[in-house]
Amino acid sequence: MTSILWLRQDLRLLDHPALVAAVAEGAVLPVFILDDVTPGDRRMGGAQRWWLHHSLTRLGEAFTEKGAALILRRGEAASALQALCAETGIKRIHAIRHYEPWFRQSEADVADFAELVLHDGNHLAPPASILTGSGGRYRVFTPWWRALLGRMPPPKPLPAPAHIMGVQGVASDALHDWRLLPTRPDWAGGFDVWTPGEAGAKQALRDFLPLLAGYDDTRNLPSSVGTSRLSPHIHWGEISPATIWHMAARECGEQAEPFLRELGWRDYATNLLDQMPDYHRANGKQPYDLFPWRTGTEADADFTAWTRGKTGYPIVDAGMRELWATGWMHNRVRMIAASFLIKHLLIDWRRGEQWFWDTLVDADGGANAANWQWVAGTGVDAPLFSRIMAPLSQSEKFDAAAYIRKWVPELAGVSAPYIHDPEEFGARPRDYPAKRIGHRAARERALAAVQLTRELRLHLSDD
Repeated sequence: MTSILWLRQDLRLLDHPALVAAVAEGAVLPVFILDDVTPGDRRMGGAQRWWLHHSLTRLGEAFTEKGAALILRRGEAASALQALCAETGIKRIHAIRHYEPWFRQSEADVADFAELVLHDGNHLAPPASILTGSGGRYRVFTPWWRALLGRMPPPKPLPAPAHIMGVQGVASDALHDWRLLPTRPDWAGGFDVWTPGEAGAKQALRDFLPLLAGYDDTRNLPSSVGTSRLSPHIHWGEISPATIWHMAARECGEQAEPFLRELGWRDYATNLLDQMPDYHRANGKQPYDLFPWRTGTEADADFTAWTRGKTGYPIVDAGMRELWATGWMHNRVRMIAASFLIKHLLIDWRRGEQWFWDTLVDADGGANAANWQWVAGTGVDAPLFSRIMAPLSQSEKFDAAAYIRKWVPELAGVSAPYIHDPEEFGARPRDYPAKRIGHRAARERALAAVQLTRELRLHLSDD
């Protein structure tokens, strides 16, 4: 039997259950469809497009080596697959199950005209399989994590097929015609720190494994090499979570738990997205629908300064510049930068989430929304809004001086501890901006906004 292999965010050959099943049945037509229609406002951002171009290049080469050709099509996914089925007479489609709402919509549409066989393989466990004692779904991370651990380890990774019988004579788009790479201007010059593709993912894991035992001690230090940098490879499915789990556990045993917990957070975020498909735009806690976010000209100017790394807070500015230059930001700094936008500038978390969606190479539908809602205090399992990060003390606590010097060259000549808050110590260079707002003033304004939200809620309940 000949079947189509529908690829999305699973751009690999190793541990690919849909590919293995299709190969076992006969000839395989691997297909990737660039669908900018079905996602609507979740159309992939510019940084993801850069990564996708290079990942598809590597994947196409890998399929060719195995005996098959990767077919590229553009358009609404279900319509493109229906046309491909009509062209080839193929009626059976294998795919790894995805949980983003736009992918689920496409899956439902495809099932109307073809035999769609969905396989699990992009998560440690299917989200709906992690249930409470009463059979319900979890929304709080800690009990969800305990329940997931009861299901671990995941199944052992499946080997890549030795050979793939391809299908001849099927037309494909040329990848360069999709124009996924930026040109005018080419803002991706710093993206050369990445090696997209399955081989790059394997190398990133090999590079990280010797550092794994010290992960819990170094992961919050932006100046050190303490994180895995696997997140874009995981997002694009160039390596499976099961492969990472087994390799990490074999390398460090129980010492791998802090890292595996972070890997589990991605599954947890998918679990939330599966339950709340609009989690990127709807507050997890409804009372925050009344929150008085700042809008208007001054707020827009603050937002622009934040995106450009010109807030006057060195740790925030370093992170935002790292993001723009490389399409990625250190995880601890992501929290600090997000908290600053939300609580110091009182700008709606959704604006920040959208900026990250466009600029992160690892922008994940579930994790991006869950992370922003956690920092904002609006999520279903998030700390109170009144927990306000102090970016200046966070910078010193996590020894970010070298990180700041790398990404904010205006401060390269400022020594520690003054580099963390040069304005306070009278050491701010003329070419580095003053603070958009002082920390104490920002804290007082944020707490006043929380109090106003409570008063509005009480007023409405009285009515």
